[in-house]
Amino acid sequence: MARFDKLEVMNKMASAPMVPVFYHKNAETAKAVVKACYEGGVRLFEFTNRGDFAHEVFEEVVKFAAVECPEMAVGVGSVVEPAAAALYMQLGACFVVGPLFNAEVAKICNRRGIPYIPGCGSVSEVGWAQEAGCEVCKLFPGDVLGTKLVKGLMAPMPWSRIMVTGGVEPTEENLKSWFGAGAFCVGMGSKLFPKEVIAAADWEVVSQKCRDCFSWISNRKDS
Repeated sequence: MARFDKLEVMNKMASAPMVPVFYHKNAETAKAVVKACYEGGVRLFEFTNRGDFAHEVFEEVVKFAAVECPEMAVGVGSVVEPAAAALYMQLGACFVVGPLFNAEVAKICNRRGIPYIPGCGSVSEVGWAQEAGCEVCKLFPGDVLGTKLVKGLMAPMPWSRIMVTGGVEPTEENLKSWFGAGAFCVGMGSKLFPKEVIAAADWEVVSQKCRDCFSWISNRKDS
């Protein structure tokens, strides 16, 4: 069962609007990354459904976070079918993210009160996802679609909450461009976790990158 309900997840997303997106086959490495992000201010963490036995690593991460990162809501990403969504929800996923919109995934997430954040590549797809009860839609891939799509979508649909993933970088310029266009939050993957940093287990670097991101986002909102 999820440790946080839909409203709690949405509030965390609003207050800390940067979601790390990460996968590692080694559970201990994954736990260390989650802890580093938590210490950097992260309150939502997306563990991607990639690789063999990813769900087993996810289960260990969820149990670890419940003890070591008590305010962290751990969710699952790269979900494309309802069977995977059901499996991860049973293991404690607090939210489900996908690279595409699947109406059947929306149904089972709604049944359990779990936020479903589907990948959308057009205004119409965002509209279809909203009709299915999706409070937040993922603009993916962000680096292909660009900030103009976010800004253009928000003009006629200002109630939309857009999470941009793909092409988001831990720099002040990049983050200000997305939030300036109207993004509700961002998902950040490889740029937040350089391979050399993970290999060296330099977790303070990860924590500081997260702190910097939240500082830049906060400054953008206050300006």
